[in-house]
Amino acid sequence: MRVECRINADYKESYAILHINKMTETVAEIISMLEKENINSLTLTGTKDKKTYFIKPEEISLVRTEGREIVCYDKRKNRYILDKPLYELENILNVHFVRISKSAIVNIKEINHVEASFNGTMELVMKNGVTDYISRSFRKSFKERLGL
Repeated sequence: MRVECRINADYKESYAILHINKMTETVAEIISMLEKENINSLTLTGTKDKKTYFIKPEEISLVRTEGREIVCYDKRKNRYILDKPLYELENILNVHFVRISKSAIVNIKEINHVEASFNGTMELVMKNGVTDYISRSFRKSFKERLGL
């Protein structure tokens, strides 16, 4: 495979274009690595106490709707209000995050444990102590994503 790399400080954002005749396992791995690189450089903004904070995705434990707000909790249980809708955050954070209900996505690396609940849902407890529920409609995809 021929590889060409152009470095230019004027580029606002790095991007890659692959011209391939078929998808192979190696190409899929390269794409995955490039997507992870993009996630690692991503920073979200959130507000707390009328101040704006920059939040790295790996610091986020849980993102959910609370009333009309989209909020996230970090590893230290700090609560930030985000300015992006949940579906957009799900697309941005998809490498290490999984949807658990219509109103929440979680960082799978920050899950402490999961408990079965009485009404068919499962309670999810994060390492920082924040809890939420995995709804029945998202239980199967959650289990598949975690290999359960």
